[in-house]
Amino acid sequence: MKILVAVKRVVDYAVKVRVRPDRTAVDTGSVKMSMNPFCEIAVEEALRLREAGAASEVVAATVGPAQAADTLRTALAMGADRAVHVLHDPDPARPLLPLAVAKILRALALQESPGLLILGKQAIDDDCNQTGQMLAALLNWPQGTFASKVIIDKDKQKATVEREVDGGTETICLDLPAVIT
Repeated sequence: MKILVAVKRVVDYAVKVRVRPDRTAVDTGSVKMSMNPFCEIAVEEALRLREAGAASEVVAATVGPAQAADTLRTALAMGADRAVHVLHDPDPARPLLPLAVAKILRALALQESPGLLILGKQAIDDDCNQTGQMLAALLNWPQGTFASKVIIDKDKQKATVEREVDGGTETICLDLPAVIT
C-alpha cells in the first residue's frame, strides 16, 4: 500500500513574526521557513506505518513556490521514498485557499492511487484545519480527523483510528482508502 502525505511550508514555529508596515500581511522576506509541525507528525506516522509493514511506499507532496522544495527535502531526509512538488507561485491578490489545495491534492491522489492519505491536522500559519476534510469529501473517502493513533489491517483493508475528542478519545474504523489528519 502507498501512503501519500501532504506537507506544507510555513514560517518556522520558533520565529517571531513581524507584520508588514502596511499591516496587510506577515513579512516573510527574510524569515526562516520550515515544514509545518503537524505535517512533520504526519510524515513520522506514515514512516512508522511503513516500518510496521502496513505500507510499501511513502510519498510526500506539497503545493507551493519553488522554495517549498526544501520542505520536500526535509520529508525525504526523514525517510519518505519519493516527493511530488506541485508548483504554485503565490499571488497576494489570490492566495491559495484550503479548497484549492484540496482540489490539487485530489488530482494527485487520483494519479498516485494511495491506500491512505495523511495530512497534518492544521497549518500553524492559517490554523484553518479544513484541507483534510475537504479532500476526503472531494474523493468521497472516509476520514479520521485529530488522529492520535493509527493501526492498519492490510488483510481487511481497514484503518483503526484513535482520535482526540472533547471528552477524551474515540476509536473509529475506516475502510481504505481513507484520509487521516
